[in-house]
Amino acid sequence: MRAFLGLVLLSLAFSSCATPPGPATKLEKANVLPLALNDHFQIRKTIRYFNESKPGVTTLSEPIQFERSRMNWGLIDSYDFSSSYGNYFTFFWRTSQQADVTIRLEYRQAALGNYVMAQERYYPSAKGSYRSPFNIIGDEYAEFGRVTSWRVLLIVEGRIVALKQSYMWR
Repeated sequence: MRAFLGLVLLSLAFSSCATPPGPATKLEKANVLPLALNDHFQIRKTIRYFNESKPGVTTLSEPIQFERSRMNWGLIDSYDFSSSYGNYFTFFWRTSQQADVTIRLEYRQAALGNYVMAQERYYPSAKGSYRSPFNIIGDEYAEFGRVTSWRVLLIVEGRIVALKQSYMWR
């Protein structure tokens, strides 16, 4: 009984720490920063997903069908579906040295040409591995279209310490 109670308390303690991140901060203008790459900071993995699946449209690929179901879980009407259309990015990164880290996604959209949009997330006293999701969905996607190129930056003290970019970024 004691072991069971201990497991319950331990699971409650860990579940309270796993809160989902709030929305990313959108920037009016993405300022240019100096490049000072540092091996202590790494962008390890990038997951990109484009969601524009219509209700009732099926595919033969089970992984794609699963991802669509996961992204559209809980959506009820056509407004819910249309507000979930767009680009989803998830970046996995890590740092071996403690620092105040800002991760910034800079991107261009189809209707904006070369104009660069940006979103940021801030991690104070970061050390270890992190997962940072970014979404370009809803009105922003409906008005400006699909993301055509992107790059992600890890910023410490106003300097870019790590970056990863799409092939189309220039």
